[in-house]
Order: sequence, then C-alpha cells, then structure tokens
Amino acid sequence: MMTDRLRVFIVAGEESGDRLGASLMVDLKERFGDHIEIAGVGGEAMMALGLRSVFPISDIAVMGISAVIGRLSTILRRLRQTVSATLDFDPDLLVVIDSPDFSHRVAKRVRKARPDLPIVGWVSPSVWAWRPKRAVKMSAYIDHLLAILPFEPEVHRQLGGPVCSYVGHPVLSRLSDLYPPRDGERPILADCEKPSLIVLPGSRRGEIQRHLALFGAVLNELQALGREVEVTIPAVDHLSDVIRQEVSGWSHQVTIVSTQAERGRVFRQAHAALAVSGTVSLELALARVPTTIVYRLDWIARMLRPLIKTWTIVLPNFILQRPAVREYLDEMARPNVLARAVLAHVQDTPERRAMMESFEELHQLMSDGQGQRKRPIDIVAYMLTTRKTDAS
Repeated sequence: MMTDRLRVFIVAGEESGDRLGASLMVDLKERFGDHIEIAGVGGEAMMALGLRSVFPISDIAVMGISAVIGRLSTILRRLRQTVSATLDFDPDLLVVIDSPDFSHRVAKRVRKARPDLPIVGWVSPSVWAWRPKRAVKMSAYIDHLLAILPFEPEVHRQLGGPVCSYVGHPVLSRLSDLYPPRDGERPILADCEKPSLIVLPGSRRGEIQRHLALFGAVLNELQALGREVEVTIPAVDHLSDVIRQEVSGWSHQVTIVSTQAERGRVFRQAHAALAVSGTVSLELALARVPTTIVYRLDWIARMLRPLIKTWTIVLPNFILQRPAVREYLDEMARPNVLARAVLAHVQDTPERRAMMESFEELHQLMSDGQGQRKRPIDIVAYMLTTRKTDAS
C-alpha cells in the first residue's frame, strides 16, 4: 500500500494540451487517489479538475511570428515563472504537453536545475517533417516522449531521439462524435439528389482569406459539371462572422455551424469534404469522409518550404505511407481541378471506394498502433513509482 504522496507538475500551453492534461489528471487521481498532488499551468479543463494554474494560459497561447513578438516580454516572464513554480513545488515528475516553443524551454531549464527529475513530453514536434535534429536534442531533457502518431516512435529511434511510445491521437477519444454508428445518420449516397459537402477553409483568419474565394469558385465549377451539393461550413466561433461575410456573395446556399455538437453532426452526415490541410484531415479520414485537401501558402511558409522534408502534407497519407488522399498545394489548387476531384467523391466511383477502404485501414492502425499503443497513465505511473522507489 502506498503511503507517500506523489507530486506531478504539468505544463500545458494551449487548449489542446489543456485537454490532454485534464485527461491525465483524471487518470492520476483514479490510479493514486489521495496520494497524488498536482500543480502546474493549464486552462479551463484542468482548472475544472482542481488545478490552480500558475497563470492564465492565454498569456502564452499565441500563434504566428508577429503575435509572439508582440507578447514576447510576457512569454519570457511566464517562462521564468513556470520554471520557478516547478522547482518550488519539488515534484516527482514533470510533464510538458505540446507547445514545444514554451514547454520544452521549461523542460530544458528544469533539467539544468534538477538533473535527477524525470521529465515526460506529450506530443512530439514534427521532427519527421522538418528540423529533424530536434529529435536528438530532446534526448537531453525528455526522458520519455508520448507520441500521438503511430509512426513517431520509429522516427525517434532512427533519429536518436528520446524513448518514445505511441499513446493514440486525441481525436480517437472523440470518434463517436464524428463517425455515425452502423445504422447511422449518413444518408446513402445513391439516394441523395444533393450530397452533403463539408467545406473547411481553415481555423485562422489568414487561411480563410487565402482559401474561401477559391472554394467558392470550386463550387461554381462543380455546378457547371452538373452536380449540386449541400454545403456546410463548420467555423471556429470567433471567425463565424468573417466567413459569413465572405460567403454572402456566393450563388450557393451555405449553412454555417459553430458549436462542437453541430460540427460533429455535420461530420457524421457528410458524403465528402473540401478542406485546408491540418489536423482536420485526420478527423475527416477517421470519420470516413472522402476528402480533397488544399493548401495555399502564405509568404512566410513559402520561404520555409525548402526546409520541409516530408513527401506529403496530409497526415493520413503519412501514416499510411501512400497517397490515399489527394492534395493540391499552391499552384496546383485550381478551381477546375479541385471540382473534378470533389466530383469523384460525391459519386460512387472506384476512387471513392478505394479511399474509404484506406480510411478503414487507417482507423485500425491508429487504434492499436500495430499492437504497440500504450496508455499515458501507465507510462507516467511507472516513472513516478520507479523514481520514488529509487529515491527511498
């Protein structure tokens, strides 16, 4: 029976990390009961479970170079504050979740001050896509890395990264919201005069501005090819008005939804999707929605493009190691080309059937990681109890 209290300090720098941190808090309390004490930096989900965050994560949850520069002094102050809070708490384990530009800096400084403290990282930076030397550098301050993509443990092994285990992608926990049950809500395609098409122009203002007019032109081309579709745009709540204004001049009727419940319903009912590249490509694939992926780079990304080493920008393709989903980057993203790609997905075609088969394979691979998937709590608990045993 355990008598000593165990202390865990968790650092989550944005909303997605906050959700992972909250899931770990639930598991830790279930595993160790009153013997666990948790402190750290987190958002609403973690604070709802009793965490008293060192500061609001909105102070550091910024994206984009200009946004970071504008808040640099605050971020640096919060970095020093997080390191101090970690050391003052004197934890048995530090867990840093995502947001590597912030959380990994915390880990480096804590490792320098407390070289004996085990550190777990959750969510690997995309070393398989660019800056692969980060993998070996992480070995100096991350003892065990929890990966959310099944191929990442092997990548880190090849690159000399830290010990790495696949623990599953967060979208798997939400899959019942995205994928209809066997007797589900998705109408049979052959019975639909107007198939349902999801249009996803991105989650940032710049992405929306670069893609939405293009997507409107694709719908015009699709109509010229003789195919009518019902169009729905799931929008991030604070950008709904921006999207609504952009589509006000379209000749197509568009339904805009913004709540998570509505978004899930749309995914469950959709026959096809036209989407900007991102994590949403994985959500759509696991929801078994045939998808055409598009991305027009901004000027900064275009400058960095030579640094990208991966052969695809679409996560399902990278996981399956083949081009299961068509992707159209920059100059390839032309309305007539995209319209024909979408047309193949809103009809019963060999391409659509092949994509659906690939998505079934993807689901199996993501679910068990070829038999290698582990639970985060098992790794964290082992590192906690092992250190406690070694120290006593």
